Amino acid sequence: MTHPEKAASGPPFLANAAAPSLRPYQTEAVKRVVSHFRATSAPAVVVLPTGSGKSLVIAELARLARGRVLVLAHVRELVEQNHAKYQAYGLEADIFSAGLKRKEASRQVVFGSVQSVVRNLEQFNDASFTLLVIDECHRVSLEEDSSYRQVIEHLRSQNPQLKILGLTATPFRLGQGFIYHRHHHGMVRGSEESFFADCVFEQPLRLMVKQGFLAAPKRLDMAIEGYDFSALAPSSSGLFREEELNRVVAGCRATPGIIAQVVEYAADRQGVMIFAATVAHAEEIMGYLPAEQAALITGATASAERTALIDAFKARQLKYLVNVAVLTTGFDAPHVDLIAILRPTESVSLYQQIVGRGLRLSPGKEECLILDYAGNPWDLYAPEVGEPKPDSDSEPVQVPCPDCGHANLFWGKRDGELVIEHFGRRCQGLIEDDAGRRRQCEFRFRFKVCDECGAENDMAARRCHGCEKLLVDADDKLKDALKLKDAKVLRVSGMQLEATTNGRGLPRLKATYHDEDGESLSEWFALETPAQRRAFYVVFLRAHLRAPGGQWQPTTPDEVVNEQRRLRHPDFVVGRKVGRHFQIRDKLFDYQGRYRKAADAG
Repeated sequence: MTHPEKAASGPPFLANAAAPSLRPYQTEAVKRVVSHFRATSAPAVVVLPTGSGKSLVIAELARLARGRVLVLAHVRELVEQNHAKYQAYGLEADIFSAGLKRKEASRQVVFGSVQSVVRNLEQFNDASFTLLVIDECHRVSLEEDSSYRQVIEHLRSQNPQLKILGLTATPFRLGQGFIYHRHHHGMVRGSEESFFADCVFEQPLRLMVKQGFLAAPKRLDMAIEGYDFSALAPSSSGLFREEELNRVVAGCRATPGIIAQVVEYAADRQGVMIFAATVAHAEEIMGYLPAEQAALITGATASAERTALIDAFKARQLKYLVNVAVLTTGFDAPHVDLIAILRPTESVSLYQQIVGRGLRLSPGKEECLILDYAGNPWDLYAPEVGEPKPDSDSEPVQVPCPDCGHANLFWGKRDGELVIEHFGRRCQGLIEDDAGRRRQCEFRFRFKVCDECGAENDMAARRCHGCEKLLVDADDKLKDALKLKDAKVLRVSGMQLEATTNGRGLPRLKATYHDEDGESLSEWFALETPAQRRAFYVVFLRAHLRAPGGQWQPTTPDEVVNEQRRLRHPDFVVGRKVGRHFQIRDKLFDYQGRYRKAADAG
């Protein structure tokens, strides 16, 4: 097949071509992608929920593209599925996948598995590749030697203006956070180092269900005894450790009753997927299911056997499909109408991937039952926050920026409707300047101040963004203070607030910090005049607020004492002796270093 246009430069898409029949949101996604790539070559992301037809969006973009297109996926099922949707429009394309026993790369459009392409890069020495599409793009690592990055750099070496588009239902990667930097709604999500620059379109899952494009998930609160994973914490990789999962589920007396209940609920269901915690757990589950109706797939299942089992399940020769972390993406069986979750999920993204297996539409299917026996705390419709959950009591909270008004989404805690704590650092809002350039809002909810120029820096910064000087390390501050004879360093175990009066009978706020050994340091504040209240905000309130950036502006000591639930104490306080008394010179919050904090005492 001859290429209609092979130029490696210029607009990447044809201006006019008859469009296939797409849903409105698919059409809008295509428009946004075309508009983005006509303006820039910065890598972009489209976020579409599982079952929303990403392959149709891919087919339309491949059809419109000038030059050649390579569409990559990480499993052969996705390669085959995306290729089939493209061919459904009467178009021909190649497949480059060892798993599908085809290695063709001569047509304008090639659908390939990343594993096969990265091993055969010499077959892609072609400067006319203008568009690279990556399905399930949350799998693209920041590591430059990863398979996807090797393919990307090879194609870029042929064509520096290569356009790179990623599609995913969950634009989040454990250990990294959001995979893109800016969102088209005008906010920052991931870091500037994210591989993908912009999310140019996102279709909310709730809207897809409301509009009838996906089956409604019906989650039931299970009265039967489940598994208690509450004491487990993810490892540094963001994943739960298999040995810890096994300690919870191995031989658990709840398992037989759970599976009996799943079978009971499945009586009038078409297809059931069960997500197990470990391989040993899955094998035990299989022992309680009707043997002739159930199959198990794990990462160790041979490729041919896996294909045969999936085909049998899709053909409804099997009713139950048990798996261990292998069918969360790239699996399409629309008749699935019961999902049983017997494992903890590390993020709302993974939870959405699991539930998404049952949300595709199918004849005779009205909704999908979700039976969660693992106590997963996630709201299916809740957006991903992007940072690791700080503790089990945290929930997503909305925090307006006092500078730009952007409604930030952070982990936090509520007391009724009041957000009394959040863990956000910097505003996520994007501000556009007179030239149309967008930059991140500079407001910082939490920060460390440069001793040289007074600039506010991120808590993790090593060098000041204002004067470029190295910031004084918190451990160095403590070490230097401990050497001084006229200094007192408190490892703070508590803070006491008191509305009192000074020697002249004027109202004052007294803040006293206590350590584990009975030592204390105090400071006093006046709040009578606007100037005193501004100084109190700068010196005390902003750093002590559990939910900084809010509208709370107390005007009396009594008001501060009555609302002290809003305040936190520092981890360390440093005082210096002035005359006969000590004055507080430094307070360290959010401390992470080699010295023990009071809260860490065993």
